[in-house]
Amino acid sequence: MCGIVAAASQSNIISILADGLKHLEYRGYDSSGIAFIENKNISSYKKAGNVSELTNSLDKKLNANIGIAHTRWATHGKPSEKNAHPHISENNIAIVHNGIIENYIEIKNKFFKDITLSSETDSEILAHLINFYRKDNKIFEAVYLALKEVKGSYAIAVLDKKNPDMLIVARNGSPLLVGLGENSNFIASDAQALIEHTNKFVYLEDGDFATVTPEEVKIYDKNKKSIRRETKKSKLSLNSNSKNGYKHFMLKEIFEQPEAVRSTIQDRIINNTVPKEILGPNTKEYLSKFEVVQIIACGTSFHAALVAKHWLERLAGIPCHAEIASEFRYRRHAVQKNTLLICISQSGETADTLSALREVNKEDYYVGTIAICNVPESSLSRECDSTLITHAGPEIGVASTKAFTTQLTALMLLVIVLGKRFEITDELENSLCKQLKNLPEKIKSTLDLDNKIAELAKIFSDKEHALFLGRGSHFPIAREGALKLKEISYIHAESYAAGELKHGPLAIVDENMPVIAVAPNNVVLEKLKSNLEEVKARGGKLYIFADKKAGFKNDDISQVFEIDAPMNPVSPILFTIPLQLLAYHCAIIKGTNVDMPRNLAKSVTVE
Repeated sequence: MCGIVAAASQSNIISILADGLKHLEYRGYDSSGIAFIENKNISSYKKAGNVSELTNSLDKKLNANIGIAHTRWATHGKPSEKNAHPHISENNIAIVHNGIIENYIEIKNKFFKDITLSSETDSEILAHLINFYRKDNKIFEAVYLALKEVKGSYAIAVLDKKNPDMLIVARNGSPLLVGLGENSNFIASDAQALIEHTNKFVYLEDGDFATVTPEEVKIYDKNKKSIRRETKKSKLSLNSNSKNGYKHFMLKEIFEQPEAVRSTIQDRIINNTVPKEILGPNTKEYLSKFEVVQIIACGTSFHAALVAKHWLERLAGIPCHAEIASEFRYRRHAVQKNTLLICISQSGETADTLSALREVNKEDYYVGTIAICNVPESSLSRECDSTLITHAGPEIGVASTKAFTTQLTALMLLVIVLGKRFEITDELENSLCKQLKNLPEKIKSTLDLDNKIAELAKIFSDKEHALFLGRGSHFPIAREGALKLKEISYIHAESYAAGELKHGPLAIVDENMPVIAVAPNNVVLEKLKSNLEEVKARGGKLYIFADKKAGFKNDDISQVFEIDAPMNPVSPILFTIPLQLLAYHCAIIKGTNVDMPRNLAKSVTVE
């Protein structure tokens, strides 16, 4: 959440900051701002709303060689211009900050009782604190001393009027990287902000500080000791930030799913087997020891975890617990010995998931940790014993689509690897591998429903509520469908296991309550059909996404959308696609901001 971009260069950096903010807008779009040094003074521009509000207001003649910029997702303080970053103290210090300063009130009471803050944010106090220490110290020491007072998470970039050629940056709990250029160096929350200017990046670790000038970057650890961090070349391309002719990033990403899934399985299935080596070199001990699997995740990733739980228990006979990371962290939990932990996160920077991982690493009951992640350089990837990268490519739309389907794909690969020590036979492995290899073409054919679903959305988009139903491994898909509809169309949607209808939800079913059913041709199909008859009996309108062989027919109360999804374990992935399309087309009709839905951000890096 929130995005930082900064630059120190021998050339003008204003356009670099402006373009960087546009590429980071998926991280937050409540307000934005820039600050830079010109004529030995700090100048700043801030605007509420989307980044375009800021960039359109900038004087085209602005020229500066050093500056910082920020796009905000509001935590402390409402979205407004006064709460936008950068925050400036006495025109001496300017800062941008991602994260949460938990003790900002204590800091104010300790150092600045008589100061009236100009914003409602926790971040502003940090600018004043650095300025306070700057009076008797050099800028690096001032930042160091200020951050020693801070409890919470941060990624910061600091401008100092007295050092007009240097940026000071630091991170703890929020991602920050350095981009290396020629006679220019950069800072950003995400490599996507800088890919037009460099493909060489250094990923800062928690506790790191850095000084950045046009000529060099120096990195220090939490004890101020000079250190080296590995420089990595990014595989991102300029097309990563382009819609490629699609109206929205979300639609582009929905239609990229065949290739994303293909990339995720590529080189990981050999002769219809999945070698354990896909998990890297650190697997020998935990693969032979684990007896139980625990999965932690948030949001859409948690829905992937629920599907994986079904797969692990049904296919492999492995006991599995799936937990919401934000809940798991704060309760006492009994952990069985020899538990293998799986953490799922698209960005690898989800605060609750990372914090849960760090907590369990203190326990004695875990034999290993595996990350399912889309970003190889992320904190999650670095901190887990092994990582299975999903090759979704950059996902800009806030509502996750291809990240989810590639997570499920990667999880099935993982289930196969883990299950071979338990109940997955050679025959079953062979079958599952064939199903995975067929997935890209099956997804492509499912996308052919796009026009039909666009027509459905014309009926659906004026509804105020919706009920999603599913059973077994497809119940999490119903949950994901409800989430997508909520996220981008703002239609209130609930999801239930269909067998629970009689236990309460049936009370809200009437002619005004559309009911969406996920109906694969599996062992509980007849039970699901009975549940849907209950909906019909109460006058509910049914929209059924069903396998072609499931035997559903259109009638006055039911509309059926047939999916070529054979009765096999990977079918939940296919049933995801039409629900994504429904949410998208409803949002289009309602006129919402599809890629940047209100109140949300892509990467949840704060608690």
